[in-house]
Amino acid sequence: MIEKEALMRNDMNSKQLFCDYYRQWIEVYKKDAIRDSTMAKYNMSYKWVEKLAPELTMENLTRTAYQQLLNDYAKEHERQTTLDFHHQLKGAILDAVDDGLIERDPTRKAIIKGKTPRAKKIKYLNQFELHTLIAHLDIKEEVNWDWFILLVAKTGMRFSEALAVTPADFDFSRQTLSVSKTWDYKGDGGYLPTKNKSSVRKIQIDWQVVVKFSELVKNMPQDKPIFVGDTKIYNSTVNDVLTRHCKACGIPVISIHGLRHTHASLLLFAGVSIASVARRLGHASMTTTQKTYLHIIQELENKDVDLVMRTLSGL
Repeated sequence: MIEKEALMRNDMNSKQLFCDYYRQWIEVYKKDAIRDSTMAKYNMSYKWVEKLAPELTMENLTRTAYQQLLNDYAKEHERQTTLDFHHQLKGAILDAVDDGLIERDPTRKAIIKGKTPRAKKIKYLNQFELHTLIAHLDIKEEVNWDWFILLVAKTGMRFSEALAVTPADFDFSRQTLSVSKTWDYKGDGGYLPTKNKSSVRKIQIDWQVVVKFSELVKNMPQDKPIFVGDTKIYNSTVNDVLTRHCKACGIPVISIHGLRHTHASLLLFAGVSIASVARRLGHASMTTTQKTYLHIIQELENKDVDLVMRTLSGL
């Protein structure tokens, strides 16, 4: 940490361009410390700073100047994206304040704006629609993407987690599937750590999954991914397969990630606790689950109110 701070101080002064400071800050503090996907987001934020405020110096980074930068960014992005941009810049700016490059924190009391969100696509299927989809899958003796769709629908795993599944991850006698790694499908392949510590988990699987997958993997290498071959895998390839099934079934078209939402939604509607759903999905906290499925939780609360009223009326 001391070496990193020294590297930053060597080239720091109040007349330095903010975009240059931010680029250097990312290189020193974020490179090799965060996931590649997160690093890509920081680099994208840098490109926007360079585009929107190419001549902004550290000494001129006032609250007004920072707010103007956020406002300009918000013209092209929704509010949540602008908020993410703000959080990524704020880390670097607070370090600059600590180092004496900026007198006061210009991010204080920043107002987050943004374009009106686009109409959201349907993210999940109801129980009947999911049943229709699973019945339409072509589950052959050889592995195909329909097997992958079935696994995600039944477990709620993330795309990268499901790609990394090996036969050894199944414990058919205990009806569990271990999640301890992901597959680097965006890069050069190979195993990567899970998204967070909470993502390392054992998922209970139903007897239908046990019967089908125990037969599928019995002659496969125990330590090789079931769904990864010699060619590069793209998220869009699997989504195209799922889209064709949805259209053929006459149900809403969703993505593979939408199957994860479907899985969680059906469990919540069935009365499974938020804590249990959070553990099953590998969320870092119940807060993530509550935010993601707020609309469903609100519907369930409305049902609870009706139930309370009916119960009290019958007393």
